[in-house]
Amino acid sequence: MAGNSPVLLILGSGPNIGTAVGKAFADKGYRVAFASRRADSEKSTAEEVHMKVDLAVPTSIAEVFSKVKEALGIPSVVVYNASGGTMDNPQKSLGVPLDAFMNNLNLNVNSVYAAMQSALEGFAELDSCASKTFIMTGNALNKAVFPPMLSLGVGKTAAAHLIEYAAKSYAITGYKFYYADQRDEDGSPAWFGIDGEAHAKYYLKLAEGKSQGIWDQTFTPQEGYKVFSRYI
Repeated sequence: MAGNSPVLLILGSGPNIGTAVGKAFADKGYRVAFASRRADSEKSTAEEVHMKVDLAVPTSIAEVFSKVKEALGIPSVVVYNASGGTMDNPQKSLGVPLDAFMNNLNLNVNSVYAAMQSALEGFAELDSCASKTFIMTGNALNKAVFPPMLSLGVGKTAAAHLIEYAAKSYAITGYKFYYADQRDEDGSPAWFGIDGEAHAKYYLKLAEGKSQGIWDQTFTPQEGYKVFSRYI
């Protein structure tokens, strides 16, 4: 029955990772909520909702969760897939304008925090058999500095700390928190080789896990989880 189906919420549902993850979970019986600035609400159905949200506004997150709960039910899996950054000035290091830097922090950190809080409120209401998993799409910037990606690197580093903190704090409850970081085979960042299908497969595996695993999930499309000597 649709009413008993688990719910996935994707915050930052772009055409690559977001679309692939949504389809993979829908194929597993999930109802899916897609939230992004470019969402088309006319695509919404009884099993799938699309809603507009500016994830650079952290105070908008709670309303998204409320609308998803009303339309589909409480999300048992939440994927935070949004990110963005303003490139630093190579001729003037630390040249990102303050207002842009703060906006990037909202998108990459503050809204992640707001989403984690709302997710936790929902997890507390779910049955013990529910997945209760929060996954953030990350990259290697929490472990290495790549000028001129200053604001994005600061954001990913802070968000990774949030994920690690929650993973350690809530492991005993059965809640799971992951920072997913696709790498190339040599451990270097995937950058332009991001594989949406690989993320979808991997996120399903994380969601289906019974207990908290290693919070920092560096992985490759070919091998899955892999520890690298580079960028660790």
